[in-house]
Amino acid sequence: MDFSNRSPQTTAEPMPPTNGGPSVAQAPRHNRSGSSRNNDVWARVGILAAVLAVVVLIVGLIFVVYSNANSKKNTETTYVDSSKLQAVFLNTGQVYFGNVKTLNSSYVVLANIFYLQTSGSSTGSASSSSSSNNNVTLVKLGCELHRPYDQMVINRTQVTFWENLQSDGQVAKAVSTFEKQNPNGQKCADQSSSPSTTTGGSTQPAGTAPAKP
Repeated sequence: MDFSNRSPQTTAEPMPPTNGGPSVAQAPRHNRSGSSRNNDVWARVGILAAVLAVVVLIVGLIFVVYSNANSKKNTETTYVDSSKLQAVFLNTGQVYFGNVKTLNSSYVVLANIFYLQTSGSSTGSASSSSSSNNNVTLVKLGCELHRPYDQMVINRTQVTFWENLQSDGQVAKAVSTFEKQNPNGQKCADQSSSPSTTTGGSTQPAGTAPAKP
């Protein structure tokens, strides 16, 4: 067989570069704009999550502090025995007896109010005396000249202390007697059945002239 006519195999030469530079295979170009945009989005999400976590933490701390402050303020109310009378002593020397309805750092709300009145006194003050012959009466609030409602809101800065009263004390007994004698409430036209308590062995009903020694 004649192989003379076969031309030798030749390999295709690379096309010369148009700019006259060396012939090299060009690497494909990658589009990095999409990747950068994704990185920016995730960075913003991370920053937003961190800010949100800080805000939640701050709000939680504020709530805890506020709750603790309120619990400390309201702890005192747990000492109020609603089944008993309370005595509220003021820094003016006055004392009022009744039922504490509200107690906080701003004010004390007292209802079913009584106060002490010594002979010759025209105000509800708890005046102490060295004489054992002075009469002390327990007066029900409501029949005064200005006819107040049977409720009093006392500024807390005026309160020196308060206390629960025992049922067998003179004040509690006098109040119980008054309530039994006046099931429909106090009648201001007739205070002869008002409660009374004594010091020095002398008893004087409220609304009557003091007895002479």
